[in-house]
Amino acid sequence: MEGGEETQGAAGLRCTWDILPPAGTQAKWVKLNVGGTIFLTTRQTLCREQKSFLCRLCQGEELQSDRDENGAYLIDRDPTYFGPILNFLRHGKLVLDKDMAEEGVLEEAEFYNIGPLIRIIKDRLEEKDYTVTQVPPKHVYRVLQCQEEELTQMVSTMSDGWRFEQLVNIGSSYNYGNEDQTEFLCVVSKELYNSPNGTSLEPSHKAKVRP
Repeated sequence: MEGGEETQGAAGLRCTWDILPPAGTQAKWVKLNVGGTIFLTTRQTLCREQKSFLCRLCQGEELQSDRDENGAYLIDRDPTYFGPILNFLRHGKLVLDKDMAEEGVLEEAEFYNIGPLIRIIKDRLEEKDYTVTQVPPKHVYRVLQCQEEELTQMVSTMSDGWRFEQLVNIGSSYNYGNEDQTEFLCVVSKELYNSPNGTSLEPSHKAKVRP
């Protein structure tokens, strides 16, 4: 197989097969009935990964499988995710539609015991997780309005990651009894990380603290 071929489809990675299929398995057609969907391929393709379930199945030496009325091997698995499995065995690339979950293909690759494909998908998933964790946090600020007698209690009871930033004296606007009550604006902040879909975990807003 030639190297350096451009990846096709929504996503793709190439694997070069190091082990040639065993003698006598080339150009022999095999039918597979996967969850009610018929796939037609060759023993050469299925035996590209010699330790796989599919290779052992079509060789007929280690596994016994029922067949349908047309002679196709019956496999009780999801046919949606079998297409990428079979195409990977054909050309050594992982090609997925944009709406297909890599986790679903990984589940099938593990069932069929296709080692190179398992490694490729796990590497892709780890790369995605790493990219998400590298998104810098947002600083969200709240402005809390309170009176002088409430200030100590408010600052001492801040929790859930909020921290004090600035205190602004805005003077007296009204009084209790015969004493003026000084009011303050207390600025607090918190670091918020983006979720995988790009939305913040909590929006910023203003709040007033009143007795």
